[in-house]
Amino acid sequence: SEMVCGAFVGLLSTNRRVRLAEGRDGVAICVRSKRESVRMTATGVTRNSNMAKLQAGYLFPEIGRRRNAFQAENPDVEVISLGIGDTTQPIPDHIADGLTGGVRKLMTKEGYTGYGAEQGMQAIREKIASKLYDGMIKPEEVFVSDGAKCDIARLQLMFGPNISVAVQDPSYPVYVDTAVMLGQTGLYEESKSQFSNIVYMPCLPENDFFPDLDNTERTDVIFFCAPNNPTGAVATREQLERLVSYAKKNGSIIVYDAAYAPFVRNPDCPSSIFEIDGAREVAIEVNSFSKYAGFTGVRLGWTVVPNELKFSDGTPVRNDYNRVMTTCFNGASNVAQAGGLACLDDAGLKEIRTLIDYYMENASLLRETMQVLGFTVYGGTDAPYVWVHFEGRNSWDVFTEIMEKTGVVTIPGAGFGPGGTEFVRLSAFAPREQCKAAMERMKKAYGSS
Repeated sequence: SEMVCGAFVGLLSTNRRVRLAEGRDGVAICVRSKRESVRMTATGVTRNSNMAKLQAGYLFPEIGRRRNAFQAENPDVEVISLGIGDTTQPIPDHIADGLTGGVRKLMTKEGYTGYGAEQGMQAIREKIASKLYDGMIKPEEVFVSDGAKCDIARLQLMFGPNISVAVQDPSYPVYVDTAVMLGQTGLYEESKSQFSNIVYMPCLPENDFFPDLDNTERTDVIFFCAPNNPTGAVATREQLERLVSYAKKNGSIIVYDAAYAPFVRNPDCPSSIFEIDGAREVAIEVNSFSKYAGFTGVRLGWTVVPNELKFSDGTPVRNDYNRVMTTCFNGASNVAQAGGLACLDDAGLKEIRTLIDYYMENASLLRETMQVLGFTVYGGTDAPYVWVHFEGRNSWDVFTEIMEKTGVVTIPGAGFGPGGTEFVRLSAFAPREQCKAAMERMKKAYGSS
């Protein structure tokens, strides 16, 4: 055996205690193949126990793994993905000109910029406040970022391990997984398919996909997504008024994920939590250009932290979030922010509306086809997701069945929480022709069901 880079390396025939770097003790575990011992390496660093609590892989890479395995076994099948919510249409001309203009500026002495403000360019903060919120928020409350998913993780870092959390069930996996990583939860309970010490708020057809707040345990933070991923449900003004009232009564903070706000068509359903009186005292809102303008690869989002929002000791939440951003983030790309400014021009907003219309037409196609096939269907009217009920069946089994019968990839609802066990999610972000082809395959496979 030998010491290499501070780690014990050796060929062992049995488990044994060994000396690690700087005189520390450790145990090298013997792992034998049929023919010989396996070469082992180990450091003296203890693994984060919270990471060990996470279940399997993150949902979407796992879907990709299963899709790839299916494709390898069926190379002649043209797989169509109605799975992950990734945009597919090209970035429109005016917005693309903003991006390329940002690049061209960097090619000149006069236009070159290096590090910018971690909170974002002042121009885009002002434009987000005026164009998207109609003055309901102040530019200083806007933190421009590389996307809503990253912001959720940074918010969790700010909150720390000693808080209690509630999530919709089903919900976007990032809320639960970041809570686990930060140490906000207990262990995973197999019998419930849930983590202990986290409050799951059932959002099912029986309660119109809105939690029963009168019977919901109080928590410090409430993650709430509307329009909802995965169910496609959108909260009404009256429902959001109840949510804000509940948070004020209990001294809780709402983290409102509005990433699908531009898809809302129902005039009774607000696009922002800040349309509700009192929300500025209890809510943070995260949002993103990903679904607005096809920026899933460009990476640009924002979080709004109102000045009125305070921790129990009176510290403004905005101050702590600003510290996280300035410590852990160097600011969104100059080029991406140039594209974001173009998004918020009148011409850019018109292009965004055209993109949203395209995807919503896809959603209507998916929704109507599945209804004709006799399935109970939700969503697809104010969100790009269609939530299909397969009563009495496990969604992973349904996912596999649909892929094997049709070559169409969906998302099993169980990946979003136990409330999604009998559902699969269809995404309207595929190109139109692929949506049509997928539905033709579904008709052939399930037309007589």
